Order: sequence, then C-alpha cells, then structure tokens
Amino acid sequence: MAGHSRHNRHQQLRSFCVTAQVGSISGAAQRLERSQPSVSLQIQTLERELGVILFERRGPRIRLTPEGESLLEMALPLVEGMDNLPETFAARCGNPAHGELDIAAGESTLLYLLPEFVSRFASEYPDVQFRLHNVTGRDGLDMLRADEVDFAVGSMIEIPDDISYRSIFRFDPVLITHRDHVLAKQEKPSLKEIAQHGLILPPRHLSTWRMVKLVFEQHELDYEVKLEAGGWEVIKKYVELGLGISIVTGICLTGGENLHMRPVTDYFPERSYGVVTRRGKFLSPQAKAFIQLMDEGFFQRPPEVSVSA
Repeated sequence: MAGHSRHNRHQQLRSFCVTAQVGSISGAAQRLERSQPSVSLQIQTLERELGVILFERRGPRIRLTPEGESLLEMALPLVEGMDNLPETFAARCGNPAHGELDIAAGESTLLYLLPEFVSRFASEYPDVQFRLHNVTGRDGLDMLRADEVDFAVGSMIEIPDDISYRSIFRFDPVLITHRDHVLAKQEKPSLKEIAQHGLILPPRHLSTWRMVKLVFEQHELDYEVKLEAGGWEVIKKYVELGLGISIVTGICLTGGENLHMRPVTDYFPERSYGVVTRRGKFLSPQAKAFIQLMDEGFFQRPPEVSVSA
C-alpha cells in the first residue's frame, strides 16, 4: 500500500505542477493525456490531504494561491527529478546517446548559427530524436515555461526573473546598403547621415527594432522606417533592390550577398547569442551534450542579468 500511495502522490504532484505551468485544467489534461475530471480529482485530493487551497479558480483559467506557489517551488524539482530519472541515470553513467532533444530558436539562429552544431550532434548521437522549433522570442519563452523544449538558443536584451541566459556568441552590428548607395561611397558615415535614409527593419516587437529606436532617440535624431520585413534574408533582398538601408546583426551575413557592408560598432551595440533556459530547469544529458558542442566552458559561466532596452 505504501508504494501505491507514493505513486498516487507523484501523480497528484505531477498534475498539480503541469496545471500550474499551463494555467488550466483542460490544458494540463491534454498535455498529460488524461481526462479533465481525472486531473481535477487529483488536485482536489491533494488539496484535501494538505488542508489548503492551491488554485484560485476563475472560469477556465486558474491562478496559484500563495500556498500553491510555495508547493510548486518545492514540488517541481521533485516531479522533474522523477520524470527525468532515466536521463539522469544515463547522465550519471555518461551516456547521452539515446533519448530526445527539443530546441527552440528564431529563424536567423536556425539558418545561420545552429546548422554546424546540429550536423555535428546528429553525427555523434544518431539515435537521439531531435526536434527544432522555429519560434519568435515570446513563443520560445512560453515553450520554456511550459517545459515543451529543453532550452532555447537566441539573443536576449531583457531577461525575465524566471529565465536564465548565458551568452556564447557575439556579433557586430553592420550597416548594409545597395552597392551604389550614396552611403557606400563614404568611408565612415555618421549616425546623422544614416538617419537621413529610409530603413528596412524587422517587425517592431522584435529586439532589433527597439535597439535601433533607442540609439537614434539617445542621439536625438529623427529617422524613418520605410519597410517592416520578417527575416534577415527578406531584408537583405530588399536592400539589394535599393528600397532602403538596414542595420543588421553580423550573424546573418554569409559573404555571398550583393551588398555594401560596413560595421557600425561606434553607434550600435554588439549582439550576443546564447542559451536560454527556465531557472531551475533540469538539463538532460542530451541537452548538455549539445550545449557543450557550442561551448565547452558553458556550465562554468554565470548567467547574465537583464539589461533594459
């Protein structure tokens, strides 16, 4: 009976933790592949046994009570430890060769940064089931918080309190223009001269837009965004057509572009790319193996703190 009771407690805590992460009973039931009444009953039983209310129920959405937040802080590492016991055991035995690996990343990271490491990892660990998720920053953070991916790779300026970010790669900002553009004929155009020409930028909710906006505002310069375009390849194409200029991150420049390129590190900050995780997240041996392919010293590096943009 004791073993059965421990099994039930693990299932109750697992239902509680997943519900807290996704924010609804129905979402937890879908993720756990159980019925909604079953998940609800497990949480109610846990509440009754502990003598507390764990969730405030407001229609289909629920929110943790202070007691629920305390239990989540205690229970989540236990539940993850049990769920990841095979991977943990494999890690202790030094064998990351089997299992699964899910990585979230934006399009530029998937196109320009990760192919080399994905190829090397697939060659070294052919039996690991590998999934790459093409998502923007917000969606990637949602997936991290819901434990739908092991980690994300990307660039961060503002780092939420529940997220850990360690940079690995750094890239300079670069001004790109048509080869015959007037700025291409100047050895070192000033920021004021750059501001006089229409810009082509990624959508305004992304960090590149905010960075460009901040720099021009700090120098009290007016500027015009002529075109918003999703993806660096699209932006480079329209700059090649002479429809505007752009400030891009060096990560997207391969050397084969028909563009004039000039570093603008005097005006714009360099951008870092690295590994993004949920704080306290257990990293599987497969995740650790992939990260170490990118940077052997990663796990000795402290996380970076938020920088307001």
